[in-house]
Amino acid sequence: MGRDTGPVCRQCRREGAKLFLKGARCYTKKCSFERRPTPPGMHAVRRRKVGDYGLQLREKQKMRRVYRLGETQFRRLFEEAERGTDVTGEHLLRLLELRFDNVVFRLGFATSRDQARQFITHGHFAVNGGAVDIPSYALKPGDQVSLRAGRAELTPFKEAAEILKSAATQEWLRIDAPKLTGHVVAVPRRDQMPGDFNEQLVVEFYSR
Repeated sequence: MGRDTGPVCRQCRREGAKLFLKGARCYTKKCSFERRPTPPGMHAVRRRKVGDYGLQLREKQKMRRVYRLGETQFRRLFEEAERGTDVTGEHLLRLLELRFDNVVFRLGFATSRDQARQFITHGHFAVNGGAVDIPSYALKPGDQVSLRAGRAELTPFKEAAEILKSAATQEWLRIDAPKLTGHVVAVPRRDQMPGDFNEQLVVEFYSR
């Protein structure tokens, strides 16, 4: 995704849902969506009837924004999911969940996917012992994610280590909090992936 320098809270208001794009702030009273849940723009209060295309578009935009992907990259992932043998919508979600930046976020090493992406591009993480600085890198069962030597002393990771002592993680991931390492133990099932997406609408949008 190209660098998004705009206000991310505006995206939550546009989609009419909390997308949790700003990490810890989204859980506080400072959350812009909590204080002003109306859509952005001068005529935000005026609600129009949304047709099938509008519903499909909004679901696609919501999913793309949550996982922080540009349209070209998201479309490419959809086409890859479509070529697979699994249900297209579920396969798309699975590809999104197994991205390196998302796994770092799910493990609790970062408070948001944007922060996870920054940590990865700055070279803080390794996969199976080898440095990987590509946020879109696709992980698979058996892969180990760990901090590179010397990184555990950095403030963000010290704070993460404290939080992880009592934090729960995804069923398809396993974490060793003291060592700040995580493992992908299985491919996530649909019930282990976010339930607030209607992936069928995304499939319908691209199948028009």
